[in-house]
Amino acid sequence: MDLILAFELMMLVTSACAALMSGWLWWHSRYQRTLAGLAGFGAMMALWCLGHIFVLHNEPQLGRYLLLANPLMPTFFLHFALRFVEQDQVKAPWLGWARRHIGWLYFLTALVVLLSWSLDAGDVLHSVALGQVFVFHSYGFLNLLYTVVLGVLAHAVLWYGWRYHQGNKKRSIVAMFLAGGWGLLLATPVVFPSFGLDWFPYPMLLLPSYPVLLVYGVVRYQMLAVNALANRALLWLVMSLLLLLLMALVSSIFGQLGMQALASVPGWQLWLYSSLVLLLTAACYRPVAKLAERLIYPGSTLDPALINFWRQQLGHCQNWVQLCEKSSELLSAALKQKVQVELPTATAGRLTDGVADKSQLQIRCYNQQGQWQVQLLGWDDMTPGIRLMAEVFGSLLGSCCELLAQSLQLAEAEKQQLSQQHLVEMGALAASMAHELRNPLNIISMASAGVDAELRGHIQQQLKRADRLISDMLVYSGRLQLQYSQMELEPLLQSLLQQFDWQQVKLELKVPAGLMLRADQHRVQQVFLNLFDNANAFLRNQANASLLIEVTQTSEQIQLRVHNNGPALDASLTTEQLFRPFISKRSGGSGLGLAIVKRIMDAHQGQISFRTDLGWPVSFELLFPKDIPHV
Repeated sequence: MDLILAFELMMLVTSACAALMSGWLWWHSRYQRTLAGLAGFGAMMALWCLGHIFVLHNEPQLGRYLLLANPLMPTFFLHFALRFVEQDQVKAPWLGWARRHIGWLYFLTALVVLLSWSLDAGDVLHSVALGQVFVFHSYGFLNLLYTVVLGVLAHAVLWYGWRYHQGNKKRSIVAMFLAGGWGLLLATPVVFPSFGLDWFPYPMLLLPSYPVLLVYGVVRYQMLAVNALANRALLWLVMSLLLLLLMALVSSIFGQLGMQALASVPGWQLWLYSSLVLLLTAACYRPVAKLAERLIYPGSTLDPALINFWRQQLGHCQNWVQLCEKSSELLSAALKQKVQVELPTATAGRLTDGVADKSQLQIRCYNQQGQWQVQLLGWDDMTPGIRLMAEVFGSLLGSCCELLAQSLQLAEAEKQQLSQQHLVEMGALAASMAHELRNPLNIISMASAGVDAELRGHIQQQLKRADRLISDMLVYSGRLQLQYSQMELEPLLQSLLQQFDWQQVKLELKVPAGLMLRADQHRVQQVFLNLFDNANAFLRNQANASLLIEVTQTSEQIQLRVHNNGPALDASLTTEQLFRPFISKRSGGSGLGLAIVKRIMDAHQGQISFRTDLGWPVSFELLFPKDIPHV
């Protein structure tokens, strides 16, 4: 009697599992139409298991109808197999034809079921092993044969698809074959009574595992949530089996100790009580785990949602200032106390300037030998939970710093590329304009030969000024191609100074004898000529005018300073503005002189700056590197 109860219980469990999975598959078939056929298979299996229960409970007619409807199970499974296998890589026109005409197969199956219902296909008989069983006879064997043929066809389709598919699809087909073999082994005893074998169907006690394994084999490679559910289910199954073994051990020990009352408790009751305890333990697991986490890591609540929120917010930052402010804001809000964040600047790659407040919590992120490092300062007195949150946030911040640095480098490279393209276009435009302007200037020069000398002198002076402006524009907008050579500075500077009419200006040159400079001689001459021309324009009409050129050298660079005591520059002009084009206060100047000097110095990887802290009203400092790489 206990075995019959166990069989009935397993049929109920199988029916419930199949029905639940059928509903779940039908819900998901809205997005994956392949699962619709498998959902129908599960529904029919649930009804087939209910047919056995109706037979056991003296409902032979209803049980007979449900058991003779079993051909619908392989029909649904064949429909599923056709959909599952049919892909672009499976070149078989018959698969598409079969799937398109699957309706005829359903019609034929329904016809077989109706004939089985109306004809003499089987009866419910008394069984010693199971109480009452359904046996096939006459037309019932046709029903059974048709069911087997459809099952073989479905697995043949799967085998055909296995030959062509790769990866997860192929592994799913293998899993379905294994589950199908397991299901065949478990369901075979159902036909034993039809051949006169009155055996108890022990394998059918494990039938609930068949629909679970079948569905899991299909969707395990497609839905991550199913794997998580299977993980919990397997854990629950293992714990249940361990409880059964423990209860058996406890019963035997109680019997030997003379505790007959406990030893006589039925095993199923012990198992039921233990299962309830296990369920209660599972229900309490999450709250207890959260309580333990709060006790071990007090003061923090770190979860995937918060980390994803941090990642999204930090990923929206476009520069170092935004990233620094946003990271400080996010961590301060999470910890409910002020946190100072130090990040590298966008230009120098060093830590942000300023004195850090040692009393505050700090996170410092810096680049060391190409690797981003995170340092926590002032966190020693914090609880482990808060330090854990800071470490996780720091790791995330380091990754964001690396991504931002790469993004800024890419943006800078694109900017330089656009700048180079702009200079090339500007150079071509300037060359074209110079050609178009010099032609009418030459005509004006020739036409001025017939006018009086004073007017001709004014015209020639303005023509020279226009020609100088055109030359400066070509130099500034053209592409600088440097040709390095060694030159001695002292004679070069002497020869350039002699090209100007200095009148009463006092000239002084302090250059170490024999000092050599490696640079493009033509471009360096342009630098000095522009500086001397500016100085000459302001000094030659000034009393006690003086010009000093001093040169010094170190192990890494050559320093050249040009001082004069001319009028100081406008205080509103910044150093950056001074070297921009057309920022000129000099009468008759082109406005490109200092801009050309700056561009030539940049091309030499040198520097030029305007200084007022050297004891002179006007001082220009030029720094040439001694070791310029060969280009």
